[in-house]
Amino acid sequence: MFNIVLVHPRIPQNTGSIGRMCYNAGFKLHIIKPSVFDISQKAVRRAGLDYWEKLEPIVWENLDFFLEENLIFKERFFFATTKSEKPYFEVQFQENDFLFFGSESYGLPMELMQINWQNAITIPMKSYGRSLNLATSVGIISYEALRQNFIHFVS
Repeated sequence: MFNIVLVHPRIPQNTGSIGRMCYNAGFKLHIIKPSVFDISQKAVRRAGLDYWEKLEPIVWENLDFFLEENLIFKERFFFATTKSEKPYFEVQFQENDFLFFGSESYGLPMELMQINWQNAITIPMKSYGRSLNLATSVGIISYEALRQNFIHFVS
């Protein structure tokens, strides 16, 4: 199982869609507050369909609380960012990795990524592009991690 970590998500439909993907792929979803919406909002539930009730996301009050509990795994933290030049597909993902994604407006905090900067990864894009939709980005990287570990997924 992989851990998808959303740091300060801002668009409920993206979070709902990501939750739906996590449920169907067997991933654990971590949501780090603050966010500008409540995960019980209709838009989150609509995008997550009936999977949302089964997902059981872990909601953290803030980044400090999350790190207190999980910093021991920092070697397996991967940070999706446009500030890196390391393509996500050059990484060898392992079960239980933490894949971090920032808010739609601001991305991940640099101080968070400094915890393990060598694991900052990016999705290659044309130079005229700024970013991809958050749910799309999570899907691209998550399913690469799943592809690399598919033998464990089907067993």
